[in-house]
Amino acid sequence: MTPVASQLGLGRRELVSLVGGGGKSTLLFRLGDELTAAGNKVILTTTTKMGRDQVLAVPTVCWSADTACVAAALDEPGPVMLLTYGDDHKVTGPPPDVVDDLYATSGVDYVIVEADGSKGRPLKAPAEHEPVIPTATTTVVILVGIDAVGHPLTQVTHRAEVAQRFLETGSDHVLTAADCAAVVLHPAGALSACPVASRVVVAITKVGTDEEKAAALRLKAAIEVLRPGTAAVVL
Repeated sequence: MTPVASQLGLGRRELVSLVGGGGKSTLLFRLGDELTAAGNKVILTTTTKMGRDQVLAVPTVCWSADTACVAAALDEPGPVMLLTYGDDHKVTGPPPDVVDDLYATSGVDYVIVEADGSKGRPLKAPAEHEPVIPTATTTVVILVGIDAVGHPLTQVTHRAEVAQRFLETGSDHVLTAADCAAVVLHPAGALSACPVASRVVVAITKVGTDEEKAAALRLKAAIEVLRPGTAAVVL
């Protein structure tokens, strides 16, 4: 199986921000395990909220963005989950500017950031304050679950009212592959928050059955037509 980092086209050293629909946390941890297994030093973190039960499965958790604390944690095997606050249900990481500083000064090979929330929905149409992407991000991965295709917009979209505005359609609209591409790549969507110098990859997730694979190829084609040069990857 081709490593996910290779499928996403990641370089030797990157700050990667994961945004969009469902599958971000799964991809975050998959990249962390894969990249550290290849001998890299990796920090995983979030600029939004994550479930506490998700992140504490990572063996090494650093509860401070202090440089010395992070350096000590990076000496442990596996990826480091960097957090700055947590309660019984949710945890948060450092703000984007602190992530930028850590990437610049820590000497770490990869920083992978979950920079958006979607409440588990496969499609995300962000509000004006979302996503929260660090300025030094080198690659932005916009995720979209293939299980959004063929379902009513309001059932599968986080911030469905924003998606309705993007598509100029009603709440009972059934999403096509082209609709999903239009939401993901809308100029007022996630793209508006991407740093100018960052590379953008769209990752199509939750693909298993032959029917889902066919839908994923339609979505991939729609993305490449709508924004030529955008890398679209079926995971």
